Amino acid sequence: MAKSPYIAITLFKFTSDAPDYVPLYREDVSLLYAESEVEARELAEANFRSDEGTYKNEAGYNVTVTPTTVVDVAAALIDDVSEGGDLYSRHFRDFEAYSKWEPMLDD
Repeated sequence: MAKSPYIAITLFKFTSDAPDYVPLYREDVSLLYAESEVEARELAEANFRSDEGTYKNEAGYNVTVTPTTVVDVAAALIDDVSEGGDLYSRHFRDFEAYSKWEPMLDD
């Protein structure tokens, strides 16, 4: 069976022992190749867990990266990603909530 492209959306939380540190969240969008959605989800989980750990930042404080959840794994919307096009799509109803969350909308 040929491998097909899948998109994985994962969420991470960053914490630190630095005074007044405010937790930071990161959402990753990853391209995976798998023979099935089940295999794609397994790959997403393995990749997701590999980012877990603690490191020292430039100021000498510990920063801990905690994988929070695999939000979604879905087949890419196009079969040949080398030709470009839409890869993934999500829908929502609450634009106000989205606007508060998405910093790129500040302009």
